[in-house]
Amino acid sequence: MNHPDRMRAAKTTPQGAAPPRALQVEHLRKSYGRADSAVPVLSDVSFTLDFGETMALTGESGSGKTTLLHLVAGLDRPDAGQIRLVGQDITGLGERGLARLRRHRLALIFQQFNLIPSLSVADNLSFHARLAGRHDPAWIAALTARLGLSGLGARLPDQISGGQRQRVAIGRAMALRPDLLLADEPTGNLDEDTAQQVIAAMTGLVAEIGCALLLVTHSERIAAQMGRRLHLSHGRVGPR
Repeated sequence: MNHPDRMRAAKTTPQGAAPPRALQVEHLRKSYGRADSAVPVLSDVSFTLDFGETMALTGESGSGKTTLLHLVAGLDRPDAGQIRLVGQDITGLGERGLARLRRHRLALIFQQFNLIPSLSVADNLSFHARLAGRHDPAWIAALTARLGLSGLGARLPDQISGGQRQRVAIGRAMALRPDLLLADEPTGNLDEDTAQQVIAAMTGLVAEIGCALLLVTHSERIAAQMGRRLHLSHGRVGPR
Protein backbone atom coordinates (compact mmCIF):
# COMPACT_ATOMS: atom_id res chain seq x y z
CA MET A 1 0.00 0.00 0.00
CA ASN A 2 3.05 2.30 -0.34
CA HIS A 3 2.76 5.68 -2.05
CA PRO A 4 4.03 5.35 -5.67
CA ASP A 5 6.11 8.55 -5.40
CA ARG A 6 7.76 7.16 -2.26
CA MET A 7 8.74 3.99 -4.09
CA ARG A 8 10.14 6.04 -6.98
CA ALA A 9 12.19 8.14 -4.54
CA ALA A 10 13.63 4.98 -3.00
CA LYS A 11 14.58 3.61 -6.42
CA THR A 12 16.33 6.84 -7.44
CA THR A 13 18.35 7.20 -4.23
CA PRO A 14 22.06 6.73 -5.08
CA GLN A 15 23.47 3.35 -4.06
CA GLY A 16 24.83 3.48 -0.54
CA ALA A 17 23.02 6.72 0.28
CA ALA A 18 20.37 6.83 3.00
CA PRO A 19 16.82 7.14 1.63
CA PRO A 20 15.10 10.47 2.33
CA ARG A 21 13.23 10.88 5.59
CA ALA A 22 9.50 11.41 5.54
CA LEU A 23 9.96 14.79 7.24
CA GLN A 24 13.00 16.86 8.09
CA VAL A 25 12.60 20.21 9.86
CA GLU A 26 15.72 22.34 10.26
CA HIS A 27 16.17 25.55 12.29
CA LEU A 28 12.59 26.70 11.81
CA ARG A 29 11.67 30.17 13.04
CA LYS A 30 8.33 31.95 13.03
CA SER A 31 7.14 35.23 14.51
CA TYR A 32 3.93 37.22 14.16
CA GLY A 33 3.60 40.99 14.03
CA ARG A 34 5.74 43.82 12.74
CA ALA A 35 9.50 43.68 13.03
CA ASP A 36 9.69 46.17 15.91
CA SER A 37 7.02 44.35 17.92
CA ALA A 38 7.18 40.80 16.54
CA VAL A 39 6.16 38.01 18.90
CA PRO A 40 8.35 34.90 18.42
CA VAL A 41 6.36 31.67 18.31
CA LEU A 42 8.97 29.16 17.10
CA SER A 43 12.72 29.52 17.64
CA ASP A 44 15.23 27.20 15.97
CA VAL A 45 12.95 24.14 15.81
CA SER A 46 14.61 21.04 14.33
CA PHE A 47 13.48 17.40 14.22
CA THR A 48 13.11 14.46 11.83
CA LEU A 49 10.42 11.85 11.27
CA ASP A 50 10.93 8.61 9.36
CA PHE A 51 8.44 6.52 7.42
CA GLY A 52 6.43 4.30 9.75
CA GLU A 53 7.14 6.52 12.77
CA THR A 54 4.48 8.11 14.96
CA MET A 55 5.27 11.25 16.93
CA ALA A 56 3.23 13.20 19.48
CA LEU A 57 3.72 16.95 19.67
CA THR A 58 2.72 18.28 23.08
CA GLY A 59 2.86 21.63 24.86
CA GLU A 60 0.75 24.19 26.66
CA SER A 61 -2.07 25.98 24.84
CA GLY A 62 -0.60 28.79 22.76
CA SER A 63 2.85 27.19 22.64
CA GLY A 64 2.87 27.07 18.83
CA LYS A 65 1.89 23.46 18.16
CA THR A 66 -0.73 24.31 15.56
CA THR A 67 1.57 26.93 14.02
CA LEU A 68 4.24 24.26 13.57
CA LEU A 69 1.72 21.89 12.03
CA HIS A 70 0.53 24.59 9.61
CA LEU A 71 4.11 25.33 8.56
CA VAL A 72 4.77 21.66 7.85
CA ALA A 73 1.52 21.50 5.84
CA GLY A 74 2.49 24.55 3.79
CA LEU A 75 -0.52 26.49 5.10
CA ASP A 76 1.82 29.15 6.48
CA ARG A 77 5.42 30.12 5.73
CA PRO A 78 8.37 30.22 8.14
CA ASP A 79 10.54 33.30 8.64
CA ALA A 80 13.64 31.10 8.38
CA GLY A 81 14.59 27.44 8.22
CA GLN A 82 13.83 24.49 5.99
CA ILE A 83 11.08 21.87 5.79
CA ARG A 84 11.82 18.81 3.67
CA LEU A 85 9.11 16.30 2.77
CA VAL A 86 10.62 13.11 1.33
CA GLY A 87 13.75 15.10 0.51
CA GLN A 88 11.95 18.00 -1.18
CA ASP A 89 12.35 21.47 0.31
CA ILE A 90 8.79 22.80 0.45
CA THR A 91 9.63 26.23 1.88
CA GLY A 92 10.40 27.61 -1.58
CA LEU A 93 7.31 26.25 -3.31
CA GLY A 94 4.66 28.59 -4.71
CA GLU A 95 0.97 28.23 -3.94
CA ARG A 96 0.39 25.87 -6.86
CA GLY A 97 3.24 23.61 -5.77
CA LEU A 98 2.01 23.59 -2.18
CA ALA A 99 -1.52 22.74 -3.29
CA ARG A 100 -0.19 19.84 -5.33
CA LEU A 101 1.84 18.69 -2.32
CA ARG A 102 -1.27 18.67 -0.13
CA ARG A 103 -3.21 16.73 -2.77
CA HIS A 104 -0.59 14.04 -3.31
CA ARG A 105 1.93 13.70 -0.47
CA LEU A 106 0.41 14.74 2.84
CA ALA A 107 -2.97 14.63 4.52
CA LEU A 108 -4.48 16.49 7.44
CA ILE A 109 -6.97 15.52 10.12
CA PHE A 110 -8.56 18.22 12.27
CA GLN A 111 -10.39 18.31 15.59
CA GLN A 112 -13.53 19.65 13.91
CA PHE A 113 -13.62 16.84 11.28
CA ASN A 114 -14.11 19.33 8.38
CA LEU A 115 -16.43 17.01 6.48
CA ILE A 116 -18.61 18.44 3.71
CA PRO A 117 -22.15 18.53 5.23
CA SER A 118 -23.98 18.06 1.92
CA LEU A 119 -21.97 14.97 0.90
CA SER A 120 -22.64 11.42 2.05
CA VAL A 121 -20.17 9.44 4.12
CA ALA A 122 -19.11 7.54 0.99
CA ASP A 123 -18.55 10.75 -0.99
CA ASN A 124 -16.66 12.40 1.87
CA LEU A 125 -14.40 9.35 2.11
CA SER A 126 -13.43 9.50 -1.55
CA PHE A 127 -13.48 13.29 -1.98
CA HIS A 128 -9.76 14.09 -1.70
CA ALA A 129 -8.69 11.00 -3.64
CA ARG A 130 -10.98 11.98 -6.51
CA LEU A 131 -9.58 15.53 -6.53
CA ALA A 132 -6.07 14.09 -6.72
CA GLY A 133 -7.05 11.74 -9.55
CA ARG A 134 -6.19 8.72 -7.39
CA HIS A 135 -9.58 7.25 -6.54
CA ASP A 136 -9.23 3.52 -5.82
CA PRO A 137 -12.66 1.93 -5.16
CA ALA A 138 -11.14 -1.25 -3.70
CA TRP A 139 -9.03 0.73 -1.23
CA ILE A 140 -12.01 2.92 -0.27
CA ALA A 141 -14.06 -0.22 0.36
CA ALA A 142 -11.27 -1.66 2.51
CA LEU A 143 -11.02 1.58 4.51
CA THR A 144 -14.79 1.66 4.98
CA ALA A 145 -14.76 -1.84 6.47
CA ARG A 146 -11.62 -1.32 8.55
CA LEU A 147 -12.94 1.88 10.08
CA GLY A 148 -16.28 0.35 11.04
CA LEU A 149 -18.25 2.49 8.59
CA SER A 150 -19.95 -0.29 6.61
CA GLY A 151 -23.63 0.44 6.09
CA LEU A 152 -23.21 4.18 6.72
CA GLY A 153 -22.19 5.22 3.19
CA ALA A 154 -25.49 6.91 2.28
CA ARG A 155 -25.77 8.92 5.50
CA LEU A 156 -24.86 12.58 5.85
CA PRO A 157 -22.29 13.70 8.47
CA ASP A 158 -24.98 15.03 10.83
CA GLN A 159 -26.62 11.58 10.83
CA ILE A 160 -23.64 9.79 12.42
CA SER A 161 -21.82 10.11 15.75
CA GLY A 162 -18.76 12.23 16.47
CA GLY A 163 -16.52 9.18 16.59
CA GLN A 164 -17.87 7.97 13.27
CA ARG A 165 -17.31 11.42 11.75
CA GLN A 166 -13.69 11.39 12.84
CA ARG A 167 -13.24 7.92 11.35
CA VAL A 168 -14.62 9.28 8.07
CA ALA A 169 -12.02 12.07 8.29
CA ILE A 170 -9.29 9.47 8.87
CA GLY A 171 -10.51 7.42 5.91
CA ARG A 172 -10.61 10.50 3.68
CA ALA A 173 -6.99 11.27 4.61
CA MET A 174 -5.78 7.69 4.22
CA ALA A 175 -7.53 7.28 0.87
CA LEU A 176 -4.58 9.27 -0.52
CA ARG A 177 -2.00 6.87 0.96
CA PRO A 178 0.01 9.92 2.07
CA ASP A 179 3.70 10.08 2.92
CA LEU A 180 2.91 12.21 5.97
CA LEU A 181 -0.25 12.40 8.06
CA LEU A 182 -0.73 15.52 10.20
CA ALA A 183 -3.35 15.37 12.94
CA ASP A 184 -4.30 18.41 15.04
CA GLU A 185 -6.07 17.31 18.25
CA PRO A 186 -8.06 14.66 16.35
CA THR A 187 -9.73 13.36 19.53
CA GLY A 188 -10.31 16.70 21.26
CA ASN A 189 -14.10 16.52 20.88
CA LEU A 190 -14.46 12.82 21.75
CA ASP A 191 -14.96 10.92 24.99
CA GLU A 192 -12.04 8.80 26.19
CA ASP A 193 -13.30 5.43 24.95
CA THR A 194 -14.16 6.79 21.51
CA ALA A 195 -10.82 8.62 21.40
CA GLN A 196 -8.98 5.36 21.98
CA GLN A 197 -10.91 3.67 19.17
CA VAL A 198 -10.06 6.53 16.80
CA ILE A 199 -6.35 6.47 17.73
CA ALA A 200 -6.22 2.69 17.29
CA ALA A 201 -7.79 3.00 13.83
CA MET A 202 -5.41 5.79 12.84
CA THR A 203 -2.19 4.15 14.04
CA GLY A 204 -3.21 0.82 12.54
CA LEU A 205 -3.58 2.39 9.10
CA VAL A 206 -0.34 4.35 9.52
CA ALA A 207 1.48 1.07 10.19
CA GLU A 208 -0.18 -0.61 7.20
CA ILE A 209 0.57 2.19 4.74
CA GLY A 210 4.01 2.92 6.17
CA CYS A 211 3.55 6.68 6.29
CA ALA A 212 4.71 9.00 9.08
CA LEU A 213 2.34 10.53 11.65
CA LEU A 214 2.78 13.85 13.48
CA LEU A 215 -0.02 14.27 16.00
CA VAL A 216 -0.75 17.29 18.20
CA THR A 217 -2.43 16.33 21.46
CA HIS A 218 -3.04 17.51 25.02
CA SER A 219 -3.75 13.93 26.13
CA GLU A 220 -0.96 12.25 28.08
CA ARG A 221 -2.52 8.87 27.39
CA ILE A 222 -2.52 9.39 23.63
CA ALA A 223 0.97 10.92 23.62
CA ALA A 224 2.29 7.85 25.42
CA GLN A 225 0.97 5.63 22.61
CA MET A 226 3.09 7.35 19.96
CA GLY A 227 6.53 5.99 19.13
CA ARG A 228 8.22 9.32 19.89
CA ARG A 229 7.29 12.51 21.63
CA LEU A 230 8.41 16.13 21.31
CA HIS A 231 7.39 18.82 23.76
CA LEU A 232 7.11 22.42 22.58
CA SER A 233 8.02 25.05 25.17
CA HIS A 234 9.20 28.64 24.76
CA GLY A 235 9.37 28.16 21.00
CA ARG A 236 11.66 25.13 21.07
CA VAL A 237 11.06 21.39 20.93
CA GLY A 238 12.71 18.63 22.89
CA PRO A 239 11.88 15.27 24.48
CA ARG A 240 9.85 15.56 27.64
